[in-house]
Amino acid sequence: MTRTTHVFRELRRNLIRNPGTAVGSFLSLLLLLLLFDLYWVAAKTSEHFYERLLGELRMDVYVSEETADSLLPSLEATFASIEGVRSVVFVSRQQARDELRRLVGTDLLAGYDTINPLPRSFVLQFSPEYLSAAAIAGSAEEIGMQAGVAEVHYSREWLQKAETTRATILKVGVTLGALILLTALISSINGIRLSSRARAIGFQQMRLLGAGRFLLGIPFLLEGMLIGGLSAVCGWLLIFYASRKVSPVQIDLVLPAIRQIAGFCAAVALLGMVSGYLGIRKLLR
Repeated sequence: MTRTTHVFRELRRNLIRNPGTAVGSFLSLLLLLLLFDLYWVAAKTSEHFYERLLGELRMDVYVSEETADSLLPSLEATFASIEGVRSVVFVSRQQARDELRRLVGTDLLAGYDTINPLPRSFVLQFSPEYLSAAAIAGSAEEIGMQAGVAEVHYSREWLQKAETTRATILKVGVTLGALILLTALISSINGIRLSSRARAIGFQQMRLLGAGRFLLGIPFLLEGMLIGGLSAVCGWLLIFYASRKVSPVQIDLVLPAIRQIAGFCAAVALLGMVSGYLGIRKLLR
């Protein structure tokens, strides 16, 4: 009998003789990894939604009344030269009136055809890498110092709260992910430990017959790798199935890339192999 044949025969024997332990380990790992997968998808989806909202962030720069129209082109060029500014759009008094009519559904300035009290303004949008509270605040301060600028307005409080929420979600996600993976490792170790205890006598007999530790341990390493990898793959198959059946309204469900999922499944399989070693470490002494 070759060593390879012995290894796979022992692996099959471990799974067949202890089906309850193997199935229990698989289901517990599947549930834990499914929770991790769901949080991963939720985090990527919320990140995409956050970036989409940031992409719609705009800064309104209102021009003072005493600024002449002839100075507006140079003021626009100044705004466009500021670092991080992606686009600058001038909004005339008439355009502001048309926008107000569109928002409220009626012309509130009827009777003000000769005198339009609405201010002129510029609408600025920024590049994605500059869409942070600190960067926008710095740009707002620089813009506010320009001659002819009466007021600078943007969603300052919303941006600060969004960044705080984003950082909190990231910290919670890292902690939760670490706890889930640690629990999965402990669950896998306990399952393989129970399986190895059931065969402790056979283990000692094989040791007395001259079998090496490495040869005796390989079936358990492969068992941990198989259960871990299979649990990870099945978890993502359930996620893919559910994503095709569920279509959230106004939210684009974002899944990790296939390369990331494959790397995650490989890492879980490796984690299962480590748990297999830890589960039989005492028997190998």
